[in-house]
Amino acid sequence: MQNKTEILSKAKQLLAMHNKGLLGGKEMPEDENPGLDKLSAENLLYFTLPMALNYQRNSYKLWEAANKTYADPETKNVFNPVAVLKMSAMELRKALTKHKVALQPNKHPEIWRTLCHTFSHVPIDQFLKNLDFDIEKIKSHIQKNKKVFPYLSGPKILNYWLYVLGNYTEFQFKNRQHITIAPDTHVIQASVRLGLLEESETTRGDVREYVASLWENLLADESIMPIDVHTPLWLWSRGGFVRLIG
Repeated sequence: MQNKTEILSKAKQLLAMHNKGLLGGKEMPEDENPGLDKLSAENLLYFTLPMALNYQRNSYKLWEAANKTYADPETKNVFNPVAVLKMSAMELRKALTKHKVALQPNKHPEIWRTLCHTFSHVPIDQFLKNLDFDIEKIKSHIQKNKKVFPYLSGPKILNYWLYVLGNYTEFQFKNRQHITIAPDTHVIQASVRLGLLEESETTRGDVREYVASLWENLLADESIMPIDVHTPLWLWSRGGFVRLIG
């Protein structure tokens, strides 16, 4: 790691540039949505079910597919957990692959069905309410019950999912500081570029958790929360690392 003060200064520059719109990102992947009631269970499910399939794929194309799937009368029911459980495996596969929200015809529908099974027993809004909309409690519960929250329980997706719920719903989540940065390829490469991570460390088996811990430690005494730097880092890398200013 390079000088901590220098890295922190660069991170703050990135945040400032992002706030001024200098990193692009006027449209984020999740902006592709049907504009549902922000306090509805339906809206929560829209930003939850596709999120579990957001692994090693283009996020913009995923959410574009999700929005098309929701808008299509023939496929909209996949966002209704009770309706999903009544579908045959073939029906669910056909609906999820029609607009390519599911790319893996067997694995992705099974992940989707498992989550629908989970939220058919306890509706998603009630699930969050039962945990006091407390980020720490939600993360702890999901990580202790990974089998019923496939892929959503992974460190990258879990933290980013909670970040998205905070941004695209109007529910008031507590203990937001427990949303750690969600390291994907772009965030990892941006961390290397800033000097927080060595290029040789990117091959670590636990690189995502390691990068999250590095950011958590770097920002421990700051008012900036780790998840707040996720989007600036992501955009900076995706945009080819424009020169830092300010």
